[in-house]
Amino acid sequence: MEFGVQPACEALEVSRATFYRRRTPVQPRKPRPRPKRALSAEERQAVLEVCHCAEFVDRAPRTITATLMDRGIYLCSSRTMYRILDAAMEVKERRNQARHPAYVKPELCATAPNQVWSWDITDLKGPARGHRYKLYVTQDLFSRLVVGWTVQLREDETLAREFHRRTFLQHGIQPGQLTLHADRGSVMKSKTLQELLIDLEVGRSHGRPHVSNDNPFSESQFRTLKYHPEFPERFGSIEDARAFLRHYFAWYNHEHRHSGIGMMTPASVHEGRAGEVYTARQEVLDRAFQGHPERFSKGRPKPPAMPGPAWINPPKNEVAA
Repeated sequence: MEFGVQPACEALEVSRATFYRRRTPVQPRKPRPRPKRALSAEERQAVLEVCHCAEFVDRAPRTITATLMDRGIYLCSSRTMYRILDAAMEVKERRNQARHPAYVKPELCATAPNQVWSWDITDLKGPARGHRYKLYVTQDLFSRLVVGWTVQLREDETLAREFHRRTFLQHGIQPGQLTLHADRGSVMKSKTLQELLIDLEVGRSHGRPHVSNDNPFSESQFRTLKYHPEFPERFGSIEDARAFLRHYFAWYNHEHRHSGIGMMTPASVHEGRAGEVYTARQEVLDRAFQGHPERFSKGRPKPPAMPGPAWINPPKNEVAA
């Protein structure tokens, strides 16, 4: 029994075009004739030599052809020069551009207060559009305590130096005790501030450019500030901003229960009272458990965990642990 092409193609689920294409023998392609206007091998080599010379080795073909034309020389079009470079596997960024250094990922760990501080500067909106104040804030990594803050009219390296000098003095920072971490802003990297840190033997650490996770504690603290229910849209004056922040940071340090430190206040952790707070909470839970054990399906309840090491970019083995 014979079948036509159409029923056979439908049974095999292929199109008729595929059937006819596969039935026709593939003819070998004829070699492409050399265009009459193509450059000779010697001319192509001459173009490559020009591209490799010291003057043009870091120039783009369009620049090379334009420069040669200004000197009364024409070897080929810039497009042809691209094709010649492509055939020689040299189509890449040939310009001599600035190379940025390979920034090292900061890895910092604080196991107690006043080991690592993080600081940053953020904008506060003033009374009119475009009018802004600058809020400098330094925070302890382990306890989350805001150890120092100031509101100024501008970002300035001299103001930053004096701000940190007073903060170090206030907290009794000793040589070799502390590492100060920040991003790579101009004030943070300024020579004026670096000289102070060197004189006081305070370690320096900086995040990588455009990597917000390298300074997460300061970023998180600013978010808590600006999402506070009482945070105003604008401040009427710099005195208004200072008055509000004086009240806010007192609340943040002494009343705010921080999720990153076992729902304790930064001040209690910074002052070494975390163990007392944890023990008192456990006693409260034990009394509740003894009174109604049936209400606790998982057994004896425990308060949020004690504050542990605070990391910026922990190693993978620390994350797994």
